[in-house]
Amino acid sequence: MIPADVLLLFVAASAALAIAPGPDNIYVLTQSAAYGKGTGILITLGLCTGLLFHIAAVALGMAAILKTSAVAFTVIKILGAAYLLYLAWQSFRAGSATIAASGERPLGARALYLRGILMNVSNPKVAIFFLAFLPQFADPARGAVSLQIVTLGLAFMVTAFVIFCGIAWAAGRIGEWLKGSKRVQIGIHRLTGVVFVLLACRLALSRH
Repeated sequence: MIPADVLLLFVAASAALAIAPGPDNIYVLTQSAAYGKGTGILITLGLCTGLLFHIAAVALGMAAILKTSAVAFTVIKILGAAYLLYLAWQSFRAGSATIAASGERPLGARALYLRGILMNVSNPKVAIFFLAFLPQFADPARGAVSLQIVTLGLAFMVTAFVIFCGIAWAAGRIGEWLKGSKRVQIGIHRLTGVVFVLLACRLALSRH
């Protein structure tokens, strides 16, 4: 059983990490501004579901393989970067016509949800981050470490979900005001494309 004070400290640290600008919250922000808060929330659900994979990887020791195997790390990294570049290409070729009325999404709920999962699962840095972060708050004297890791991972997931939904709501409201201008709409798509390219480069250039 994790003490309440340790769990509160962990949640506070998790909240700070979720708020700090990073690939996931920037993606949620740009997509929410372009397509509304509903899109951001669906993507957030996908991203948080992807965290379950990384939580399981740390609990079962699979993340250690990514940390020690340069080949496994590189393969997953390249696949993740390629997927981000594909999303960038889609954003660059999109025009203002694809941004319709408030809350309307160019992709279905299932596609947005799966996109969030793929973005998270295909980033090996998340598994390595969890491998370094979660065990700091676990203590073998309190019982099974794997169970503590799962508990901490779920707490991180819930914290990130709440914060990302807040980002989606705020960005969606801003996007409502911007949809009256076609130039702004195209600009949002271009910005989204640039974000994807930068994220792909960041992932591709990350070191093992």
